[in-house]
Amino acid sequence: MRVLVVSTALALVATSAFAQKNGPGVTDKEIKIGQTQPYSGPVSAWSVQGRVDIAFINRINAQGGINGRKIKMVSLDDGYSPPKAVERARELVESEQVLGLFGSVGTVPNVAVAKYLNQRKVPHLLISSAAAVFADPKIYPWSTAFYMLQPTEAKLLARYILAVKPDAKIGVLYQNDDFGKGYLKAFREALGDRAAKMIVKESSYDVTDPTIESQVIELKNSGADTLFNASTAKFGAQAIRKVADLNWKPLHVIIQAISSLDNVLKPAGLEQSKDLVSLQFVKFPGDPEWNDDPGMKDYYAFMKEWAPNEAASDSTAAFAYMTSLLTEMVLRNCGNDLSRENVLKQATTLKDVELPLLLPGIKVGYSPTDYSPIKQARVARFDGSKWVRFGDLVSTEDDAKN
Repeated sequence: MRVLVVSTALALVATSAFAQKNGPGVTDKEIKIGQTQPYSGPVSAWSVQGRVDIAFINRINAQGGINGRKIKMVSLDDGYSPPKAVERARELVESEQVLGLFGSVGTVPNVAVAKYLNQRKVPHLLISSAAAVFADPKIYPWSTAFYMLQPTEAKLLARYILAVKPDAKIGVLYQNDDFGKGYLKAFREALGDRAAKMIVKESSYDVTDPTIESQVIELKNSGADTLFNASTAKFGAQAIRKVADLNWKPLHVIIQAISSLDNVLKPAGLEQSKDLVSLQFVKFPGDPEWNDDPGMKDYYAFMKEWAPNEAASDSTAAFAYMTSLLTEMVLRNCGNDLSRENVLKQATTLKDVELPLLLPGIKVGYSPTDYSPIKQARVARFDGSKWVRFGDLVSTEDDAKN
């Protein structure tokens, strides 16, 4: 009997050690993770991210899982609504008891849930957002994004405008929420003490607005000869088309989020999109330049087999593919220590990661003091059929050294 008691005690110790080393949602056979997506609402086109993430996890599981465990993804609809996003985050943490959230979409819903998740010390990783707030671990140590963040993109685009048009009269079109306001703030800061003189008009819209024609007319009538366009897909296409309809010929600089050929430029009109300027840090699906690229071939093969009902040419699907690769990398790097603390450690110590759909020379990295993953890009101009990059890599990495 004494031997039995000792054995039982040892078993309890072992069970306790397992429980301490692994976070919620982890068993010896499964890792349960979660995310929220705008499956409904004004930006439901972005929900392709969630469907591709699930397809990627299906492939992982078909290949044996991660370190002997299958992955279960609970992907819930937040409707791009802050209150609904908070409800869904609570559901994932308190009812589903997920290990962490990976690959959730959108600045507005993710800013809304960040405080709650950080207070609970729940990993909130690889968010599809450019919000500056996700660059600083002092603000939200448990939240990371996968994108070129607003301060980086705004600084590089401001540098371009200052270099080619130092006396520009700039109009700014932005979305009236954390997404658009974040770009406006970052762009103003990037222009520095010249912002007050150079920016002649700022015009915003709400995601519920049917059109933004009046805003574009306002910007043209302000005398602006340069347009900084920080909008989302539907409104980006409307703005590009309206600028052309007005026969307005500004230097039209757009953020990378609205540079997709299929989602924005084709709906706007390829001829109307000619001479747009943007930054590029990814290989765009559908661009003939990458037809023979091994990384692009692997991506298309994945989409054909695992997500055949999704448009492989959709740049959001391509981003989902890369965030899924990083999610797999983080979980594999955890080994058998699947505590929330180790998940965060692995996610914030990735260094110089080369992903198959990033442009040559561009790498992803995080450090415990800097959560800005992408700091390099190429400037590109749309020629009416494709984006044409010019010049060398531009980067903000040297800023930290100076």
